[in-house]
Amino acid sequence: MTSIHTPAATRSAEPVDARVPLRRLVPLAAQHVLVLIAAPVSTVFLVAGTLRMPPGATASLLSTVLLLCGAGALLQSLGVWRIGGRLPFVMLPGGAATALFLQIAQDHGAATATGSVLLAAALLLAVLPLYTRVVRLFPPLVMGVTVLLIGIAMIRVAARLVTGPDGRCEPRAVLLAALTVAATVAAYVLLRGVWRQTSVLIGMAAGTVVAMTTGLGAFAPAAGAGFALPALLPFGPPRFDLVAALPLLVFSLTTLAEITGQTVLNSETVGRTPAPERDVPRVARADALVSLAGGLFGTSLMVTSAENIGIGRLTGVRSRFVTAGAGVLLVVVGLATPVSRALAGMPEAVVGGSALVVYAVIAVMGVEMLGRADLSGPGAAT
Repeated sequence: MTSIHTPAATRSAEPVDARVPLRRLVPLAAQHVLVLIAAPVSTVFLVAGTLRMPPGATASLLSTVLLLCGAGALLQSLGVWRIGGRLPFVMLPGGAATALFLQIAQDHGAATATGSVLLAAALLLAVLPLYTRVVRLFPPLVMGVTVLLIGIAMIRVAARLVTGPDGRCEPRAVLLAALTVAATVAAYVLLRGVWRQTSVLIGMAAGTVVAMTTGLGAFAPAAGAGFALPALLPFGPPRFDLVAALPLLVFSLTTLAEITGQTVLNSETVGRTPAPERDVPRVARADALVSLAGGLFGTSLMVTSAENIGIGRLTGVRSRFVTAGAGVLLVVVGLATPVSRALAGMPEAVVGGSALVVYAVIAVMGVEMLGRADLSGPGAAT
């Protein structure tokens, strides 16, 4: 009897499985939502602008993306059977995947782009049995490099929120981002307990107040009114063209390396012994299934994000129920589109400043993983 019940008791004692009181869960979950909200909202408006979608269709797509982000966070955090890593993960529309989706839509039509998303998600599911057999062979050095590259790449993404896509930043945007970073760091250093755990949220709130009171930025909710629900196949029946879909097919395979690095990093962050051969396929299956649903509702591939890992390391909150709470909030926001439009009005420099802190933490964690890698083997020295 002891041998049967001990593993369950051990799992329940892990910080990642710890239940969080509601009074703490809500602000901690809201912190995740506020940090990530800029990505899905900006992605939707990019797609809508490129494809010249009418306001009603844009609102419906925004609702779809936020609902999928919420469903993905719930699936990854809670897990169902062998789907979802049961780790504190959130999910976002992939930036590179969106660019490829739009390129296919412009060259071959939106229906072909939809078919390409479905093919890419199906390919990801198909290769998982083979990938499961080889993922455990990846050395720590590869994992550390992957995590470091993820952090550096995401720092560049966050920086563009401050500088703008063309890199021509205004001094006031840089100042506002710097003040947001300073407020976040000050909250983390000076505060204790739950206040310290919400340091990113406090930094964003402080940055927004500074922006509104000093003129360094503006709170401008996105245009539109009313509510909108997801629309099935908004671009019509999907068309399947393997040649047109090739860029997304290749991209779906490359995401496996990123998924592996993020899964190992997240496991270490929450104090769980990394088990890539078990957890990576579960994370990838959730990505693929949510992407399949996204393809049916007009989005590009959905990917598990590293944003919440940095928040977890910074705040010390390891419970997967916090990101599950963020998933619930995203579903609510997705159904209440006026709320999502209001959140989209946060100054980009404030969001960028907060994201810079989070992604810098991820880059540092990659360096720490490299520091633990054994470089004394054959060929390590010349």
